[in-house]
Amino acid sequence: MIETEVHQRLQAYMREQGHSPWPHHLTMARLVARALRVGRSALMQTDSLAAYQGTYRLSYLIPVLLWPEPAILALPEKVLETVVHRDIPDLQQRLPVIKPVQMGDRWPDKNFRGLLVTSAQGWLQSRLSQTATPTPDFHRFPAGIPTLIDSAGDLEQWARHAMQTVLSTADWEALMLAYPSERSLIRDLRVRITHAVFQHPANPYNCHLIEDPEKALIEELFALLDMPRDFACWPLRWQTFWQQFQQADRLAWSQLDRSSGTVSLCCGPTDIDQRLAPVWAQQPVVLMGAALDAEKQASKYRARLGLGEMTCLNFGPDRHNDLIHLYLPDHLPMPNTSYFQSAVVQEVRSLLIRNSAANPSTGSTVILVGDMPLKAQMATLLAAEFGSRVQVESPIGAQGVLITGWDYWHRHQADFAVPDLLIITTLPIPSLENPVVAGRVASYKRHRQDWFKAYLLPAALSELQHAVAPVRSRQGIVALLDNRVNHRSYGRQVLEALSPAARSTHLNADWLEATEHTSEYL
Repeated sequence: MIETEVHQRLQAYMREQGHSPWPHHLTMARLVARALRVGRSALMQTDSLAAYQGTYRLSYLIPVLLWPEPAILALPEKVLETVVHRDIPDLQQRLPVIKPVQMGDRWPDKNFRGLLVTSAQGWLQSRLSQTATPTPDFHRFPAGIPTLIDSAGDLEQWARHAMQTVLSTADWEALMLAYPSERSLIRDLRVRITHAVFQHPANPYNCHLIEDPEKALIEELFALLDMPRDFACWPLRWQTFWQQFQQADRLAWSQLDRSSGTVSLCCGPTDIDQRLAPVWAQQPVVLMGAALDAEKQASKYRARLGLGEMTCLNFGPDRHNDLIHLYLPDHLPMPNTSYFQSAVVQEVRSLLIRNSAANPSTGSTVILVGDMPLKAQMATLLAAEFGSRVQVESPIGAQGVLITGWDYWHRHQADFAVPDLLIITTLPIPSLENPVVAGRVASYKRHRQDWFKAYLLPAALSELQHAVAPVRSRQGIVALLDNRVNHRSYGRQVLEALSPAARSTHLNADWLEATEHTSEYL
């Protein structure tokens, strides 16, 4: 069977390499091979460090290369070139692989029996387009071909981006070109919609849910241009927007740029599970990613993405080699109090001084700040004391201090040297001040679901695990300054997500010294 061959080939390959950087290669490879053979979908959760380093890729590359039947490997764009031009050629030289491999955005030919490596974002976009408009133009990928998808933690974001419609300045121009006789009317309504959006109080997210004043103006626009009768005359993006806008279970918001005075109108489904379910039904899929769900069966993750019954496995971290030193003080005020900002700035300042004293020549610090006003305040105060060492979401050198939001760190953490010290000011719980988050929470409330446990907390735990992954590679220090972990019921789940960790309410001097010695050998 294919499982036996994969096991033997992978074992020989690792023996030739002399070491295995990830202990679960053989198990995962056999399970991937079995999923390909029996055609049953599977979900495999790896630990966050393996995802950060990409060490588990070997576990699916060898099975899919040895599998004698056609297959699709859908990868995030950030690793696509590396896998195609480095990892696969290396395995082709070391293994008896005769399977042809191509990279492209569509299936090469009906007679092709090899492996197609494609963009995961492009594959998902094509599948969603095919289910929405089942015409031959969208059949870029045949049904029934087993598909492996890496970085499954980003699937929900990719899907929401693919499903949403955004009307920008160019779309208004397209509408005026389609209705030249109504140009002044369209321009007037656009100005009125923009004015209505700018009446909302400013928020750090520069977006607002579309409420009754804007909704009435949008409906007026479609009515005045006689949308039902002239539907085919409307530009395609406007047609899609109107179809989504009329649906009951939709999320509509405006994105604004106050400096230029421009507004974009956005609309998409609140829940995406029903749109995604037909995508998974077209072929067996093997999804792989880290921090997908706290449960082994990933029930919440599967429910959000419309995934049915499938084989679910969870490969945990190495409790000895992946350990972090977790500094969790219990003397700080709660984040929702007026004393928190000044207290946390002083705590961060103290940590920077101690880290600099212990590591005078090497070592960087990353400070994760989700609250935008606090991020600006902290950058100003720390730059006044530590000078150009402090940078906000930009490259840093040795002894540098990076102040960053969660999204920037998630996208760029691989571009930075592993920090000696990672400071987390507050848990990355999505803020209800973000209108889009508030809109999704409202949907959970309408369905009488526990919106905190079903949405906010899982999102925070996943983001947290990805954020600390680089620090695990050198058993560095994570300082978590959110006292809710010590005093809220969900604190236990936060600590489980950060496990394995050596935890202390005091910053142990031995940890700083150990970090310095580790730096010397890295």
